Amino acid sequence: MGEVVGAGLLAHVPTIVLPEATRRELNEGREITLVTGLRELRREVFDRDDYDTVVVLDSHWATTVEFVVSAQQRRAGLFTSEELPRGMCRMPYDFPGDQDLARAVAAKAGDHSTWITAIDDPYLPIYYATVNLWTYLGVPEKPWVTIGVCQTGDAEDHLRLGRALGDAVRESDRRVLLIASGALSHTFWPLRHLRAHESSDPGHLFTAEARRADHERIEWFKAGDHARVLDTMPEFAAHKPEARFGHYLMMIGALGEGDCTAPGRQYGEYENSIGTGQAHLWFDRPEGGFPAPRATDASGDPYPYPYPA
Repeated sequence: MGEVVGAGLLAHVPTIVLPEATRRELNEGREITLVTGLRELRREVFDRDDYDTVVVLDSHWATTVEFVVSAQQRRAGLFTSEELPRGMCRMPYDFPGDQDLARAVAAKAGDHSTWITAIDDPYLPIYYATVNLWTYLGVPEKPWVTIGVCQTGDAEDHLRLGRALGDAVRESDRRVLLIASGALSHTFWPLRHLRAHESSDPGHLFTAEARRADHERIEWFKAGDHARVLDTMPEFAAHKPEARFGHYLMMIGALGEGDCTAPGRQYGEYENSIGTGQAHLWFDRPEGGFPAPRATDASGDPYPYPYPA
């Protein structure tokens, strides 16, 4: 029987892969702690040999009519970002995938009345929400799998994906680390203003209200109060969390939702990135393991699953 042996809400901001001299220039001479935090997380978690596969829940990969799971035997190449090609240019990546796990996740779609497809196309794009974190956390020959958010999906849809993922892991023989790759509040400063707000100091968040909302949730994460995070999603939506917080919702769907009380350990500080709130929170496997994913009640769905034959 497989299980999730650790999970994290991690920031992937472009500045973490800029040269150190550039990072310090943007940050008033200081190193950004999102970098030092990832290095510490690598030493304490990812350099261990008690896991088999990493699954990244990627807030930058937005699908439309279904969830998609990467199912290549290997992904390798050079990555240049369409968003910031000056700073993320020809970055090498090379890691194995986990085809069996990817296909097992897709096979669970029917159990949770959703649509999930495993894609092994070698030309499937990759995004920096995956590549930037692999650059810091990837260990040679450890498989990485990516699942995208769905831009037409709401909170329940993303929880259903997480439930399917959690069930697939539990029925496998894999020990899995989950990464919810994305930000907290996520409103950028307008272009004419943003270069005045490149420091990582949280005083540069787009609004004081967004900063307070982020701090609230960080404290709830540290206390293991995932139920409260979920219950207050409508309020948090006012601060535009990245990808509507789909990356976190998929992760917590795999970990039992409000039944999960795993406390978070913070790596680095809470930091600004041109108006957005960024933090690294890691949730260790509780004694006895994470709770089982919840069942899905699809009785009120407006459209049957699967597609009519």
